Parts: sequence; C-alpha cells; structure tokens
Amino acid sequence: MSRTDIRLALPSKGALHKDAFDFLEACGLKIFRPNPRQYEAKIPSLPELTVMFQRPGDIVAGVRLGSIDFGLTGLDILAEKAYGRSHTILVLHDSLGFGPCTLNLAVPEAQPAHTMADLADWAKELGANGRSLRVATKFPKITGAYLEKYGVAPVKLISVEGTLEIAPTIGYADIISDLVSSGITLRDNHLRTIEGGEILASQACLIANKEALKTRPEVLSVARQLIEYIEAHLRAENSYLVTTNVRGSSPEDIAENMLNQPHLRGLRGPTIAPVVARHHVPDEPDWFAVNIVVQKSNLFQAIAELRAIGGSGVVVSPCKYIFEEEPERYRAMLTALNSNQ
Repeated sequence: MSRTDIRLALPSKGALHKDAFDFLEACGLKIFRPNPRQYEAKIPSLPELTVMFQRPGDIVAGVRLGSIDFGLTGLDILAEKAYGRSHTILVLHDSLGFGPCTLNLAVPEAQPAHTMADLADWAKELGANGRSLRVATKFPKITGAYLEKYGVAPVKLISVEGTLEIAPTIGYADIISDLVSSGITLRDNHLRTIEGGEILASQACLIANKEALKTRPEVLSVARQLIEYIEAHLRAENSYLVTTNVRGSSPEDIAENMLNQPHLRGLRGPTIAPVVARHHVPDEPDWFAVNIVVQKSNLFQAIAELRAIGGSGVVVSPCKYIFEEEPERYRAMLTALNSNQ
C-alpha cells in the first residue's frame, strides 16, 4: 500500500542528534517532541512533515529503499551505507555546517610508515610472509576501496562496532580507519595519521529519495521549503544588517560612493532612502538612510568605509534569514531529477 505521509528521519542519538535539533531550530524548523521517548515528532512550521528518529545508518537505508522521504545524516555514513547503491538517493545539501570530521587511516606512532606508498610497501612485505595488513574500521567498504586505489594489498578488513583506537595495542589490527575530529584521541592512544590517508571529509547532509521527489508533488514542495529555510539560515549566519545615515546630494551620489568601496556593495547594492529631518537646515546636504548586508568578517572595514563617506549613527543587527529569489540548490535538485542518472 502506498503511503501518503511525508517523512523526515533524524539521528536518534549521538552528537548529530542534538546538533540536528539545534540546527533545524535555527533554520526556523523547531521540532515539537513532547515526550523524548517517542520516535515521532512534528515541525509546526511544516505540519505536513512527520519527523522520525533512527540510527544514522538506518536513515540512509530508509531513504534508499523509499520508506523515508528525507534524512539528515553524515556524509561518512552515507558513503558507507549507500556504497554502490546510491542511485535512489539524491543529496539535497552536502554542507549543513555541523558534525565535521574526517575519515583517516592511522598507524601506531612507532610504525615507520608515513605515506600511502609506505603503507603499500608494508602490506606487500606482510604478504610475502603469508599474512595480510589488518585494518580495523567501521567503514569497511569505503576504506577497502581507498586502500585498493593506492595499491595497498593484501588487506584484511576487520569490522568493529566499539572503540577502534585500542585495536593495534591489543593486537587484532595493524592500523585503523576511523573518524577524526581534533586528533586528540589518536595521540592519547599513540596513533597518528599518515600522509595521504584522509579517505573522506564529512559533515551533516540532507538526503532525499529520488522517486518520491519525482512522483509525489507534495514531497517536492516540502523539499523546496526545507532547502529554502536551510539556505536562508546559512546565508544569514555570517552576515550583519548595517543601517546608517549618510549626507549626500542624491541617492545616486551616495550609491556611487558606496559601490566604490570594497565592503559596501551588499547583496545586490545598498538600499537608500531620504531621511525626513525634524528641522531642515538650509544649504546643508540632505540625509539619507542606508541599509546594507555585510559579511561578519568585513564588519569593521565596512564601518570605517561608511564613516569615510560621511556615515553617522551606524546600527548593526544580526541577520536571521536571507532568502534568495530561488535557491541554487533547489535548481540543482530539479536538474538532477530531470536527468537520466
């Protein structure tokens, strides 16, 4: 029986669980979950959407098989769980800005191997003595493919569910392939990454089932809304709205002065309007109110440039959302759906 509900799956636990909640709330998509033990929730601003909580790997499987329409997971989990079977999954957004890490090969500090070529030589030497290079990992598919790419053979991939860092010390693996954030855990366990050993850079991503997007207009509509909210938040996250009063003879005169400055060009240019003064002073230039969006990293340069062209009373406000005419990622989604891939 075909279903009519629209489902978004989020991680049920771990760091991505809380980060996903916080991220969606910042995007204006706050999750209502009155009972934390419930595995379903709602988003009041998208009432047609049902939120479900699953393990990150199960999210990928659900989206791939079509039991879930949208999923938020990590690029690392997606690459492993959908390896060779990703044709039914479309990545709507691959850089949500949280959950960053890398999947790296790591060796004991005492091991002389420092590069992938060294690793290949080590594996060949072990092979000549009748055994394989043992690699402990939670990502056997993408790790195996990476090692094969660099000619590291023979290899025995050991799938591990628990802590990986202890594997070389205990002796059931020679090296590990593990997620690395700061590298502190590796150093604490006398391990180090090797040159060229970064298999994948990962962060949180939003995925969708292609068939649902193609055949259910209501799912496509929700996809656009999700992309709109997410892009508007991410675009605004690093921006300020700057308002100031500037003396000038006309809006065109002020605009010309602003557009000649490197940090006063805004999204498409400044918004300029006349200020209605309480007391008009004859022969003095008119005042104009100027609004402009400025990157956070350029704020102080922008303020200095505004003062240089006669700006006064500069007010700076955080931007919550910046909505585009049509998000580029939405257009990319439509292009992907219309292709034969």
